[in-house]
Amino acid sequence: MKTVAVTKIGSLRDPDEQARGRIGLVDFPEPPLGPEDVRIRVAYSAICGSDPHLAEGFFGTEVPIGLGHELSGVVEALGEKAHRNGLNVGDRVAGNFLRFCGTCTHCRGGQQQFCEHIQEYNRPGMAETVTWHESQVYKLPESLSLLKGCLLEPASVAVRIADKTNIKVGDRVAICGGGPIGQLALQVLKMSGATSLTLIEPIAERRKSALLRGADFVIDPISEDQYQCAEEITDGRGFDVVIDASGSTRAVRGLLDIAAKGATVVYGAMYPHDFEMPLNLSDYLYLKELTLTGVFVSPYAFPRALQILPYLEVDELTRMVFDLDDAEAAFAMHVSGEHAKVVIRCNHIDDGGQAA
Repeated sequence: MKTVAVTKIGSLRDPDEQARGRIGLVDFPEPPLGPEDVRIRVAYSAICGSDPHLAEGFFGTEVPIGLGHELSGVVEALGEKAHRNGLNVGDRVAGNFLRFCGTCTHCRGGQQQFCEHIQEYNRPGMAETVTWHESQVYKLPESLSLLKGCLLEPASVAVRIADKTNIKVGDRVAICGGGPIGQLALQVLKMSGATSLTLIEPIAERRKSALLRGADFVIDPISEDQYQCAEEITDGRGFDVVIDASGSTRAVRGLLDIAAKGATVVYGAMYPHDFEMPLNLSDYLYLKELTLTGVFVSPYAFPRALQILPYLEVDELTRMVFDLDDAEAAFAMHVSGEHAKVVIRCNHIDDGGQAA
């Protein structure tokens, strides 16, 4: 089974070709179909911003490391007991790449994201097929194309970010980072009643996209004074909700200064494992009573993400598509930053003429 994998550990952006990480196609064995499993013929698998971190050894250095967790496809086979979700062969589906065991202390306590067995069922989906437990699989609405359906997982991250903000209608919201998660979170927060909705992003095209997708304001942190702009937008009050979707170690510290007293600050990206951010507890936690939180994965978010996905504008995230055999070129395009997102077509599947 052709699978996109990390074949050499190292930064995909390293200018030294000898030290640079490598992505390639590896022939992985197809997992057996268990009684509660669903085998999916993968249509599309999108590259996530976290994938280059896997190449850097963030979750281990034993190669090959299979990639792919943002995907859509068609049900090819069902285990003998995999019928409780009403799935049938031929259904168009997407899903959650994580299988939560449902039996450990955290799962039973309402904290699936900390499932003690979360790594025991790691099956990469940037491949010809993927075999998942039926609990991970969601049938796509007829109105939703397979191409757009592969964004169910990143949409679930945006929903999870919204959950962590505890947003109230009318809250002033700022989002740092105009990549896929930032753009999706912006739309979800707009649905949730955000006001003074502001995107902080150095790339002009992404700022323009944000304004088209519902942002009230944009800030270029390179050419503009971020703090002064925030003061003007919020009449000196600061933002009630501040979200980092950039993962930039240069950006995260300054977000505390634009947060209002009593605000919630969500760090919704992946950060270098050895990065430590200075934090003045007296200023930010005592005097301002900020709530600081993060996002790991997206428990309990997929059903709602599926509900809103048809309403999200994602054309800019699905324009650049490579075939599976061109995975190395696809990742090169991804790290170039020329496109907000890059998608890999794992199989050519007729989608009934549906538009993206």
